[in-house]
Amino acid sequence: MIIQKQFISGLASRKMRIDKRGQDEFRDITIETGVIAKAEGSARVKIGKTEVIAGVKMGVGTPFPDRPDEGVLMIGAEFSPIASPDFEKGPPAEDAIELARVVDRGIRESGAIDMKKLCIKEKEKTWMVFVDIHILNHAGNLIDAAGLASIAALLTAKMPEYDEEAGTVSYEKKHKKLPMKFKPVPITVFKMSDSLFLDPNLEEEDVTSVSLTVTTKDDGNIVALQKGGSQSLSLEEIEKAFELSLKKGAEIRKLLEKHI
Repeated sequence: MIIQKQFISGLASRKMRIDKRGQDEFRDITIETGVIAKAEGSARVKIGKTEVIAGVKMGVGTPFPDRPDEGVLMIGAEFSPIASPDFEKGPPAEDAIELARVVDRGIRESGAIDMKKLCIKEKEKTWMVFVDIHILNHAGNLIDAAGLASIAALLTAKMPEYDEEAGTVSYEKKHKKLPMKFKPVPITVFKMSDSLFLDPNLEEEDVTSVSLTVTTKDDGNIVALQKGGSQSLSLEEIEKAFELSLKKGAEIRKLLEKHI
């Protein structure tokens, strides 16, 4: 293991990778939507051997007091032991909570969903949108895969029919899409040795010293940031991370548009 890490670090110092990809090159990305029949929306994303599935469920509830005329969005993540020997059974671990928080922030801060259009009756009833993220196989770069799966699931989700007089939800009748406005895409930039890389596999991730997740939306604006790792990034490296994230985010967004 130590020899492997030294080998990967040595390659990174020469701006090279063990699978011969370029520094800003992702592994193959595949997006499949409508993979869970009972969900309002769902998507499976594969980035190389990393595999994530996201499902959207909806229900009617009470809006938050500080946002009485808006819908509610809640995102959770589960790291199943079948995805990695490092994942354990039980309540969501810190890594799962952090991943869900980063994905949630990117979607929420981008204004991806028109939350006001989800309000049924101000202060009393609103649509609640739940996104559940499940890691099927951990082979590196989980945040980007989870973020992409979540937004793909939301973009293809259809709302159940609500009978306001009876106060009932008909999950058999789904015609109207969620009121989506933007397609936020998270891109995580990782530092190995003194170089910046995108989409590390699991072996590369083990030797990274710091990461920066940059979420951008359709107009190229940065809507959320999340730093990982104990090391620091220089101003020049942060600017380079922004540049890489904007470029790759636009490319992945075009890929996403083919599936919605």
